[in-house]
Amino acid sequence: MSASQIVIVTGACGNLGAAVLAALSRRGDSVVAVDREPSKLDIALAALGARDRHMGVGEADLVDPSGADRIVAAALARFGRIDSVVHTVGGFASAPLARSDSSAFEAMFRLNVITTLNVFRAAADPMRLARKGCLIAIGAGAAVRAPAGLSAYAAAKAGVLRLVESFADELKSEGVRVNAVAPSIIDTPQNRAAMPDADHASWVSPDRLASTIAFLTSDEGSAITGATIPVTGRT
Repeated sequence: MSASQIVIVTGACGNLGAAVLAALSRRGDSVVAVDREPSKLDIALAALGARDRHMGVGEADLVDPSGADRIVAAALARFGRIDSVVHTVGGFASAPLARSDSSAFEAMFRLNVITTLNVFRAAADPMRLARKGCLIAIGAGAAVRAPAGLSAYAAAKAGVLRLVESFADELKSEGVRVNAVAPSIIDTPQNRAAMPDADHASWVSPDRLASTIAFLTSDEGSAITGATIPVTGRT
């Protein structure tokens, strides 16, 4: 069995973030839960039990590099190390190309690529010193083949995957692994409301996706770096 880890989880109160918190807590890890709304963090951490094993960091603007630096500093001050980071923060938007302008692309790039860059860069320094660590990003199936109406989102998620590949190649000699998961449609209340007539059973549940992420952070996943793992259910 893997030793317990210290894991930063951004977007901890979202559908996927909460599932990742639960999966890691069940494994015995301590989580540093990051979200912009402190009141939601208290509820999310209370649901895990063993509250003193975990910590929350609220009001973090990850588009700003100083926000990511503050999270890493808080985790190190509390636990003395960071073993893994699971970055679930991102954004989604859909619009046909005729109604998209540069501001839509810029917004998607900031929320997906820039936040990933800031969080990974901040966490990479202590991991380099420790000669070990794991960074996980959230890509998307649309980053591999983009459907109509998702040009800004798909381009941004493709940027995330290229960032993962480059960081993985740069950090592999220093013991730091960098990977991504690429889900199709995640089975969330929001997606069900937006697509009520879809086959929801074919979608990927947050819990299943979180299990894949937990594997990638584990000793069992330690031979994997620079990979994008498709997690697509039956879609």
